[in-house]
Amino acid sequence: MTPGDLLITGLLSIAPISELRGAIPFALAKGMPVVWAYLFCVTMNFLASILVLIFLNTFHKLFYHIGLYRRFFDSFIEKARRKVGANLDKYGTWGLTIFVAIPLPVTGAITGTFGAWVLGMKKRQIFPAILAGVAIAGIIVSVIAYYGIEAFSFFTKQV
Repeated sequence: MTPGDLLITGLLSIAPISELRGAIPFALAKGMPVVWAYLFCVTMNFLASILVLIFLNTFHKLFYHIGLYRRFFDSFIEKARRKVGANLDKYGTWGLTIFVAIPLPVTGAITGTFGAWVLGMKKRQIFPAILAGVAIAGIIVSVIAYYGIEAFSFFTKQV
């Protein structure tokens, strides 16, 4: 694996569309050992969620004093909490963990962090739930990607 491949793997890990679902298979396809791919991608993805939360808090503080932003934000938050509030009270951090752990598009650490922030969850709830979800998703993606690559190479071996 070249330094460029490592950079691409890191960028895939922090990109909201791909996250672990794109980064781990890419790293494995480039020859990174599965354990290192898992550890690197999970770490990068979790760090991205921390940066997203810092960005959201900073952005919100900068723009909340602007009337148009405040009206839009308050309306958006009210609707989101009305729709999800009961489930948040019922499932809380476990729900966030499961949401992040499902390795499907738009269910990763970045979306989970944004959703938790919108719903007003505390940092001490958000970070353990996100880390657990990312770790679980990483295991799922690593196993599927590893055995998928092995199966593909088995069926495409030259005779």
